[in-house]
Amino acid sequence: MRSLDGSARGTSVGVAPVGDGSMRLAVPGGAPVVVDADALAGIEGEVRPRWVTWSPATLRTLVALGLRPAMCWDVVTVHRLMVGRWRVREADAWAWLHDLDPPAPDAPLDLFTEPPADGQLGPDGAGDPSLALEAAAIQQRRLEPAHLPTARSESTAELLCAELEADGLPMDRSVAESIVAAYVGPRDSEAQERARRDDAVLGHAPPDSRFDLRSPNDVRSLLRRIGIEVPDTRAWRLEAMQDAHPLIPALLAWRKAERIGTAFGYSWLDAHLGADGRLRGEWTGSDGAAGRMTATAGLHNMPAELRPAVQAEPGHVFVRADLGQIEPRVLAAVSGDRALATATADADMYAPVARQLGVDRAVAKVAVLGAMYGQTTGRGAEALRGLERAYPVAMAYLTHAAQQAAAGQDVRTAGGRLVRMGGDAGFDVDEREARRRASARGRYGRNAVVQGAAAELFKMWALLVRARALPIVLCLHDELLVHVPAADAAAAVTAVGECLQEAAARWSPGTPVRFVAEVSVVERWSDAK
Repeated sequence: MRSLDGSARGTSVGVAPVGDGSMRLAVPGGAPVVVDADALAGIEGEVRPRWVTWSPATLRTLVALGLRPAMCWDVVTVHRLMVGRWRVREADAWAWLHDLDPPAPDAPLDLFTEPPADGQLGPDGAGDPSLALEAAAIQQRRLEPAHLPTARSESTAELLCAELEADGLPMDRSVAESIVAAYVGPRDSEAQERARRDDAVLGHAPPDSRFDLRSPNDVRSLLRRIGIEVPDTRAWRLEAMQDAHPLIPALLAWRKAERIGTAFGYSWLDAHLGADGRLRGEWTGSDGAAGRMTATAGLHNMPAELRPAVQAEPGHVFVRADLGQIEPRVLAAVSGDRALATATADADMYAPVARQLGVDRAVAKVAVLGAMYGQTTGRGAEALRGLERAYPVAMAYLTHAAQQAAAGQDVRTAGGRLVRMGGDAGFDVDEREARRRASARGRYGRNAVVQGAAAELFKMWALLVRARALPIVLCLHDELLVHVPAADAAAAVTAVGECLQEAAARWSPGTPVRFVAEVSVVERWSDAK
């Protein structure tokens, strides 16, 4: 584009798919033009613009065309951040930015479809990069300056999600299938696999027993038949009774096999593990209020038993980095509590907190986590009162968020994410139920301002690692898995640590809080401690 000649890095360029592998581009004040993938790559290499998209779908198109942009701004993603809603469309963002009524729900286009109301964004507008630029400019004016970095990183996190979907997680199929076989037996029909699992338990039951092992009531009845009475069938309760009867360890083993057989069995591998040895699922940059990246296909809830199958490719290793005690450290930063920030200087911050409170480390940990999650009774209750005396600024920060949420008022994370609470208006509830709901909102609110901020810091860290051209293959809550040539492992370890410190400085400028990560080099995910 001639209008981009001599443009500075970070110049905004609107981009939208045309539908034939080409993209329509626009710059402020210029007419849209259509370019191919080679032209896109040239612009990225020469200008490195901030690509402005309407929605993450366009980011996935860019990645599919082979482009890995450095920077972007996604209108729908930023809208979610600003208004605290998840299921939104381009038209919703446009209407909100222009103070219009919410648009009508999407409907099939036919002769009877009403055209968009005056000022609303129609189907053609959602493919117009010039209008995306206009929407992004309004968002940038409306955002607090302190919240602009979060908007940029949230947008780029969606770009990272598109790359994670395209690249996948390295996995050894033969190892995965052998693990599955150890639990569910050889590949067979689902009905036969299920019957085989059930028989391994019911073989210990009285003759002619007919019980559904997937029904808690049936399992209690089965246990009663062998002389064991339990109020429930929770795993921890059964584990304490393993010596009482051979059926109980068989039942516990069945539960593991059932989970693997139904959610992570042969059909799971067939559906999600490609011929190239990469496990793929769908990724999103935010799961809603908590703000965490999430994925389908078991990428975020894979059983530990299957982790040995996640193996680096020949000549490569994983650099696995896990943030340590991230939420209490984030609390120290966002609250500005200097006393709590001092405790973060220790690699294990619960140790100085325990000394300050005069309690065991385990009690101090329970108290700190209880303060953030709203658990004010039980083992850490007395220590919690000590926290209020020792770290009044941090505790006041949590209390304020809880009171806002309990009253039905929305809260915001330090990075600007709106977390909607809602109240009881319009609901006919008695006083007791109203108190219960308010208490639940309070617990949710006090955690949301910490967990949401932690998610924002994590994503900023991940994106700085990405900017160093280190291939991220998994983001799991507070953990990064980077796949690099073995010869580059030491440099990657150093870079990951440096990126964390840079992320903390960008996320909370001037913070005295120390953030730490446990970093290891492994060939299999299961090797990480």
